[in-house]
Amino acid sequence: MNANLACASLEKNWIEGVVKKDEITRYLIDGKDFINDEKIWDRIIGNENPDPGRIRDIIRKSLTVETLDPDETAALLNVQDEDLWREIFEAAGEVKRRVYDNRIVTFAPLYFGNLCVNDCLYCAFRKDNGTEVRKRLSLDQVREETKAMISMGHKRLMLDCGEHPGTDADYIADVLRTIYETKIGRGEIRRININVASMSIEKLRMLNEVGIGTYQVFQETYHHKTYRDVHPNPEAPKSNYGWRLYSQHRAMDAGIDDVGIGVLFGLYDWRFEVMGLLYHALNLEEQFGVGPHTISIPRLQPAEGTPFIGSTGYRVCDDDFKKLVAIIRLSVPYTGLILTARESAQLRREVIPLGITQADAGTRIGIGAYGERYDEQEAKRQQFLLGDPRGLDEFIRELAERGYITSFCTAGYRCGRTGEHIMQLLKCGQEGRFCKLNAVLTFREWLDDFASEQTKQAGERIIQKELDEISREMPSVYPKLTEYYKRIEDGERDLFF
Repeated sequence: MNANLACASLEKNWIEGVVKKDEITRYLIDGKDFINDEKIWDRIIGNENPDPGRIRDIIRKSLTVETLDPDETAALLNVQDEDLWREIFEAAGEVKRRVYDNRIVTFAPLYFGNLCVNDCLYCAFRKDNGTEVRKRLSLDQVREETKAMISMGHKRLMLDCGEHPGTDADYIADVLRTIYETKIGRGEIRRININVASMSIEKLRMLNEVGIGTYQVFQETYHHKTYRDVHPNPEAPKSNYGWRLYSQHRAMDAGIDDVGIGVLFGLYDWRFEVMGLLYHALNLEEQFGVGPHTISIPRLQPAEGTPFIGSTGYRVCDDDFKKLVAIIRLSVPYTGLILTARESAQLRREVIPLGITQADAGTRIGIGAYGERYDEQEAKRQQFLLGDPRGLDEFIRELAERGYITSFCTAGYRCGRTGEHIMQLLKCGQEGRFCKLNAVLTFREWLDDFASEQTKQAGERIIQKELDEISREMPSVYPKLTEYYKRIEDGERDLFF
């Protein structure tokens, strides 16, 4: 047997062992999953032409940080009146402020491999895309990428890769260890979230022991037929709808209590997908007592060698994108909402006030792109094209000028404020108190260690505003905060509440 045939045989055997059917069926109810396509459309159609008074009642419910039910979300999806939309947008921003204050968490994705056994029609990493230049980073290259990201000022990463035996859980564990071990002066990565393939409970338990933050998996689309259509290879693991749908359930059973969900808007009707996200959140709450820690809202973007993107009939326009962001914020008010650099800088400026809590910046999505000099839009080794290529310093400066404080805090995860604990704190508005204190401390660190002079000046103004608020609203902890603040100014790092 030649080398190519041997590799193909090993890959085939690996693929056959990925999906564990009993780790799907254990979560089914009467043999069915929790997404009922017909029922979702019945809800959407059945709530057409909602009464304005009802919409305002739904808004008031959201302001109490209570999850909406499917009919309430469907009613919001059917709003046509522009005045009501202005009220929805305003309420979405207010819900965000009540739960998360004026903080924005930043991160950056690290793509460490584009090898893939799947053939997702919308993705440049798909196996049959012959234009993609395939690469998997060595651990030494991961270390160099990490050093480059630390030098930019990043504190938290999102790991991304294709699904392949070469980037399986054992390799991901080695990548995690390598990143956590890498330090440059006072800089380090303090939290690593992962956005990787659906895995078994056993593999997820192993990764949890190594140390991951949020385990994030996008369903891509909740519509069953569309899911089958865009994942045409029946032998590929990702073609199994149920295996993908219950990724977060298995993570919870593996001991990972912070999970993220999301869809790729543009594969199917955005209203249906919003309902799917809500049903997913409700099912997690019902089965585990904890909803998703984050919801991601990427839109379909052009990608090298991926003609499908030009033929889908469900591309989401900017106006509808703003609407879906606001509705998700009201429907699942406690969850973090992630806006990525897929979107243009201008659109991100318009969308962040509608309830966004996390955004990436200084993003490079090519394999090995942080440690090398190359054209940011080089298409043949990245998954899609970026809309906002701005650096971290510029992005943070703009946030500060618009009244947001950038938080690099990871204290909650090290103090046990995760899972059900953090959800209760978020719902009652208490988590924001801890985060406000830690945002000031971590932003002070970042300004001193990484900021340009212009960004530092903008950041100083925000920090002073935060300190003034804390002195008025939390006088009992203000002396301790000022002690920590002075110690950070004198060179100490990683002090937190």
